[in-house]
Amino acid sequence: MSSPRPVRVAVLGATGAVGTEMLRVLEQRKFPVASLRALASERSAGRRLPFAGGEVTVEPVGPASFQGIDLAIFSAGATASKQWAPIAVRSGATVVDNSSGWRTDPKVPLVVPEVNARALEWHGGIIANPNCSTIQMVVALKPLHDAAKIRRVIVSTYQAVSGKSGRAMAELTEATRAVLDGRTPPAVLFPKPMGFNVSFDWPFAENGFTEEEMKMTKETVKIMEDTSIKVTATTARVPVYRGHAEAVYIETERRLSAAAARELLAKAPGVVVQDDPATKTWPSPREAEGRGEVFVGRIREDHAQDRALWLWVVSDNLLKGAALNAVQIGEILLAKGMFKPKQPLFV
Repeated sequence: MSSPRPVRVAVLGATGAVGTEMLRVLEQRKFPVASLRALASERSAGRRLPFAGGEVTVEPVGPASFQGIDLAIFSAGATASKQWAPIAVRSGATVVDNSSGWRTDPKVPLVVPEVNARALEWHGGIIANPNCSTIQMVVALKPLHDAAKIRRVIVSTYQAVSGKSGRAMAELTEATRAVLDGRTPPAVLFPKPMGFNVSFDWPFAENGFTEEEMKMTKETVKIMEDTSIKVTATTARVPVYRGHAEAVYIETERRLSAAAARELLAKAPGVVVQDDPATKTWPSPREAEGRGEVFVGRIREDHAQDRALWLWVVSDNLLKGAALNAVQIGEILLAKGMFKPKQPLFV
């Protein structure tokens, strides 16, 4: 069997928390990188980042940055993505974008490989990486939906500060120290100090829900390809560096026992079941850190509602929630020869 052809890769936002994880994942998974272009803003230009036993110098992104590139992975925010993705596509690259910029665009597939990889077949040069909290949830929901058809989802999230930025992690450290020292903790990047605290860290929409909560609602329906699923969310930021946790309640059309759900999840791709309270076995962010799977535990039938289950879902938000999911998309594009879109969005 022949080896995959080498791929010319660019990473936009290479110096950020997710961007540096993308470089690590490309290396760890032995993605066949023929050349790597690390891109960022002017202020980060010239920095050197480790990659594949050597270093790569960060370049400022510009109009010519995507010439000769096959795969461009973006993690630089929605504004940058809206600006540079069309240029990258016109340059001949396929973009996997980690921002919210393209997720709700009906012409752009929103992909989690374990759930809806076939959506890649109709990409027009841009593929959206879903929200980190959505990714881990739909990986856990997919096998249950296939077996019993999910009708309703109510989810509460406990999201790590690294989902905001690397600087947010530093602010959590300082805020924690300040509380322990009896000082007033800082709240620069967050609406309230994060040391020993829980807060809501996203803009609020007119309906009273935050933007993050509405992302989970809209993205879940799009990825699962079923508009009949009713989704509602409460998302909270907690004083954890890395790893999102979620309490997920689902109602199904057909009854599904906890035992059956546990068996389905144990066989599902990308899922690890950790569910034995007697031995204190359940997922936690600290144990999920640095691992690419979605961990599921506390699988139980609701005692007050028929055909309803509870799950506790945990995953590393920088890996499966961002960098790993993006690289997995690239691996599928490579394996199936789908880098070049049949009908590019931008020509």
